[in-house]
Amino acid sequence: MLTIGGMAIVVICVFGGYILAGGHMAVILKALPFELMIIGGAAVGSLIIANSMQTVKGAVAGVMRVIKGPKWKRQDYQDLLCLLYALANVYKKKGAMGLETHVEQPHESAIFKTYPKILGDHFACAMVCDTLRMVTLNLEDPHQIDDYIDRLLEKHHGEAMQPAQALQSVADALPALGIVAAVLGVIKTMGSISEPPEVLGKMIGGALVGTFLGVFLAYGFVGPLASRLMQVVDEDAQFYAVIKDVLVAMSHGANPPLAVEIGRGNVPTTVQPSFYDIEKAVESAPSAA
Repeated sequence: MLTIGGMAIVVICVFGGYILAGGHMAVILKALPFELMIIGGAAVGSLIIANSMQTVKGAVAGVMRVIKGPKWKRQDYQDLLCLLYALANVYKKKGAMGLETHVEQPHESAIFKTYPKILGDHFACAMVCDTLRMVTLNLEDPHQIDDYIDRLLEKHHGEAMQPAQALQSVADALPALGIVAAVLGVIKTMGSISEPPEVLGKMIGGALVGTFLGVFLAYGFVGPLASRLMQVVDEDAQFYAVIKDVLVAMSHGANPPLAVEIGRGNVPTTVQPSFYDIEKAVESAPSAA
């Protein structure tokens, strides 16, 4: 809702100030559909040219993602820490073989099924299961596990950032596309140079709407959306970083409470559950299937 409110402020202040200063909306409204077709169509076309279809779809979906905000909330972080605590407890009591059932069939695991949102996130579930599967295969070198998870996170973050980067490229192109629309308007005006000044004035004003629209869309909407999408991607990435912290701590031999506390300490402050919240929550967390 904050994003929608910000958009409303942009529109109200820009056009409200223009009207209060004595500007007439008739010229803008008359030229707007054609200028928007030229600039918007060219922007969409350039987005498709420069990116894969998956990235294009991600950029479109990214707008809704910005409106909704980060995927992972405070309760999700608490659930994650409880899930990892339960798995760490199994590892402590039953060893690597005790984890095998949970990591091979997470959708059948009583531990994973307790937290359906995490289970439904393919990357989070795969990251936990694949790392612990390596432990069951006797890969217990903490440094190898640390390096393995870092590579996973780097790959995932790079892919998640592509839609935001695509939107930023569109924002960078919009002012120039606005100039293209304005030049076309000037060409149209020059073809009617014999018309009286009042007619030419309106035509020139309509041509300048293109320049205005390109800059307005770039810096008022698309650029801020791209910037916010990058922030959302970074905030969501912290969820996976917490998984890494706990799993690496486990591989270093930390007991379940310590491993989870290390992860909790790296949860973003605004959504960080307290030590006592986690302590209370893990009391009811399943420790085995």
